[in-house]
Order: sequence, then C-alpha cells, then structure tokens
Amino acid sequence: MTLTLVYADDALLVFDKPAGLLSVPGRGPEHADCLSARAQAAYPDARVVHRLDMATSGLLVMARGADAQRALSRQFAQREVHKRYVAIVAGQPDCAAADPEGWCDVRLPLIVDWPNRPRSKVDHAIGKPSHTRWRLHPSPSKHANATRLLLMPVTGRSHQLRVHLMAIGHPIVGDALYATPEPMSQSPRLLLHAEHLTLKHPVSGALLAWNAPAPF
Repeated sequence: MTLTLVYADDALLVFDKPAGLLSVPGRGPEHADCLSARAQAAYPDARVVHRLDMATSGLLVMARGADAQRALSRQFAQREVHKRYVAIVAGQPDCAAADPEGWCDVRLPLIVDWPNRPRSKVDHAIGKPSHTRWRLHPSPSKHANATRLLLMPVTGRSHQLRVHLMAIGHPIVGDALYATPEPMSQSPRLLLHAEHLTLKHPVSGALLAWNAPAPF
C-alpha cells in the first residue's frame, strides 16, 4: 500500500491514508506496520493527533513535535477541525428533513459494544451524544441500489459514521462490521473516504485546507 504525503512543513504533516492500513500500531508484531510508524521513519518528530479506521481511506494529519501536537489536539477537542467524507451507502436515504443546503442530521448516542469489540452501537441509556450530518453527493453512485453521500461528523465517536448510517437503514457499502450481506459483498473495501480537512496551522494560525478525491 502506498502512503501519499499531501503536505509537510516544520509543524505538521498531512497524508492520504490507503484503506487497509492501520493509523497506529495494533497488538502484536503482525500489526506493527501503520501510518504513524511509516511517517516516523521519515519524520522522527511526527506525533499522532487523530486516527482513521483501518478500513477508511483519506486525509490524516500528524503533528511535528509536542507543541504542535498539543495545539492540533486542542483544535480537535474543541471541534475546530472540519472534516468531510464521501461514502457510498446501500439504498436511497430519505432527505425530506434536509435543511435549505441539503444537509440532514443523525443524532443517536453511541457507545463501544464491549462484548463485540471493535463494534460500537446505539445506546439511548448510556451512549455518548453523537451527531452526523449528511447530504446527497452531486455525483451518482456506480454501484447498484446505492447512493453517494457527503458526510460531516460533528462529534468524533468510534465508528460514528458507520454506525449512524447503519442505524438509519443505509449501511456503507463494503462495511464488514455493520453492513448486511448484500451491500457488504458489493465492494472488497469499505467505501468511506476522508476527502476534505480544514484546520488552523498550529504555529501561524493560518487557515489551511486539503482535498483528496475519493478513489471510488
């Protein structure tokens, strides 16, 4: 799997992570290969700020040094980083409740499903508040009985986009954890890609934005 460097300076790095590559090391030597290890081999001061699921592709930022890591982590914690994803989902979601710009909201509380890790689940009793926005993508899906969507996670829970879309009856195509057999079998990979990332530079404060088109 090729790791594409999108941007680099003295304070941060931005990569286009391929699907199937871990963001950080997993348990055991067989899971040592990951984006952070590859980045640190070239940039020893590279530090983890956030993650993408192994099955998800797209833009991921790393800090260079402790000061940049603290500054970028603060932006993520305060929801000042804006991310947009592209996904292909099973069926045709109902957009009757869309706002004037076409965005719809999913607000369902999520929690890790401990007996079935790494899965997460909707839990109205003890789940953490979780909010996803979605709208129809201007380009159609090439998959049968499927729809291309734009997604914006307002919160950042584990597997949030995947669980929210499954919960409203439109799992992401190729999702081995949450999709029903038919949409799971339509693609050898999860059709979820982080295509856009906007944040403030951790040193200069300048607003920066990157785009990486979805490979599907």
